[in-house]
Amino acid sequence: MNYYSLNKKAPNVSFKDAVIKGLAPDKGLYFPEYITPLPKAFFDKIDNLSHSEIAFEAIKQFVSPEIPEDILKTIIEETLSFDFPMVELNNNISILELFHGPTMAFKDVGARFMARCLGYFNQNNTNEVTVLVATSGDTGAAVANGFLGVKGVHVVILYPSGKVSDIQEKQLTTLGQNISTLEVNGTFDDCQAMVKTAFLDENLTSKMQLTSANSINVARWLPQLFYFMFAYKKLHNTYEDIVFSVPSGNFGNVCAGMMAQQLGVPIKHFIASNNENNVVTEYLKTQLYNPKPSVQTISNAMDVGDPSNFIRIQEIYKNKFETLKDNVSSFSFSDDETKVAMLEIYSNHNYVADPHGAVGYLGCKSYLEKNPNAHCVFLETAHPAKFLDVVEEVIKTKQALPQQIQSVMGKVKVATTISTYEDFKSYLLK
Repeated sequence: MNYYSLNKKAPNVSFKDAVIKGLAPDKGLYFPEYITPLPKAFFDKIDNLSHSEIAFEAIKQFVSPEIPEDILKTIIEETLSFDFPMVELNNNISILELFHGPTMAFKDVGARFMARCLGYFNQNNTNEVTVLVATSGDTGAAVANGFLGVKGVHVVILYPSGKVSDIQEKQLTTLGQNISTLEVNGTFDDCQAMVKTAFLDENLTSKMQLTSANSINVARWLPQLFYFMFAYKKLHNTYEDIVFSVPSGNFGNVCAGMMAQQLGVPIKHFIASNNENNVVTEYLKTQLYNPKPSVQTISNAMDVGDPSNFIRIQEIYKNKFETLKDNVSSFSFSDDETKVAMLEIYSNHNYVADPHGAVGYLGCKSYLEKNPNAHCVFLETAHPAKFLDVVEEVIKTKQALPQQIQSVMGKVKVATTISTYEDFKSYLLK
């Protein structure tokens, strides 16, 4: 499989080169040259397949021939070492829990998969690869954990000061070893802009090998399609019209779901559920894509004013607005609405949702108003304990900390504060 730049001004590259480069030389995101739907026989036998077997069949066309099948199977087994439970709230709404990995966020899958791919590609390389990652909360922790101790790889995480939860910050800043953390005086968009600028800075790239572990990287983004296939396996014998409501920030997760749909998973519709950072919600109303500075909310991992992966979504639907609109709805919700939803889920169903999951729940409710026969699955993307102050304030109930979070709480934060791209560049060159 080769990959092309969505800016169409750079040479096509292999999966290996797309992973190592992260971003194409023309600033474009990489996209696979083709998507071959899985055969009907795969879906006929899906009930008898394990998670690892499903994932292998889904991903192999995108990584061949650079990763041999036996290596790929091992990478998948190591990546999917935890469960993805479904919780049914009622006949119309279910929850897909994606927080049972080591950092208790959905990004554990993509980060672990990418780390193992890069580790394989770099095993005989004497030059260190520097992985850059901008995070609005959960990405950095997942990447840090996934890459911890990987030979020949140094990870540099940028996060916006004061705009991640205390637990998220602990997960970012306490690992040490080959993980370094930069606390940026700015927003997530500022962090992301610094990373993108670094890839295009020849003064940097001539001296060091840089790649990205954000969802702009194909190895971080594509494995997220696994969740949607796992959910389909659990639901398809009970429900016909399956719809996914995805809390959306940088739009990598919902885009991966659309890739699962392209592979043949019979997903009826997607809902991109936004907080007040609602660029895509507005686009689907006006057909005008108008990036704007991000707004800080209680669902901070979605505080993105210019979502990188939306261009991939447009590519999936051949840049046809009406086709896109037929497949995707988008709704935007305020912090107050999110808190009401968290309390409603807890009061009515005795289920504790984090703020991101609550936004996904609201997306389900909005869609079901006009589509009452659908079964809507919202993604619970992070454990509620990661947003303890908000959750406990809303539901008025003390929450126990899971072991994964307890293990970092007593550790000392280590981070370097920066304000400008020049600060960032100087840090990398040192």
